[in-house]
Amino acid sequence: MSTPRLSETSYIVLGLLDLAGQGTPYDLKQAAQVSTNNFWSVPHTQIYTECARLASEGLLDEEQEQSGRRRKLYSLTDPGREMLNAWRSMPSRDTYELRDETTLKLFFGGDPKTLAAGQIESHSNRLEEYEALLEHKQHLPRGQLLALECGIGHEREFIRFWKQVSKEG
Repeated sequence: MSTPRLSETSYIVLGLLDLAGQGTPYDLKQAAQVSTNNFWSVPHTQIYTECARLASEGLLDEEQEQSGRRRKLYSLTDPGREMLNAWRSMPSRDTYELRDETTLKLFFGGDPKTLAAGQIESHSNRLEEYEALLEHKQHLPRGQLLALECGIGHEREFIRFWKQVSKEG
């Protein structure tokens, strides 16, 4: 059997199932919305198709309810856990990919002051959300806490940058 080709979406599905134990694609979509989508967004439709694909590759077990909504419940197989563990332990040399519409508008001559106002508000709101999550830090695994601290650092820097842009006009 050949080694399955896995993407970041694959690893998000595997990782969320590792954290949850088992879940439906809907459960994973909900979990991603409040966790990984803060730094790596995945359209929810990809989560549904990726679960089925990973099950066909033998990386997930799939159980379907026999009555009711006939939802599919997924969990990691041993090979799925092995692939997730190998990926987690592999160093990454990729750099952060910034895809920000406002920065694109700024690049193409958008009014800095107008753009800055919306960005300061938006990043301040996100920073408040992240800092509220810190109140529960004793319940977070170390990796999730570090990812949260990374997000807080990014938001603070965005706020600093856009305030400077607003000041300079």
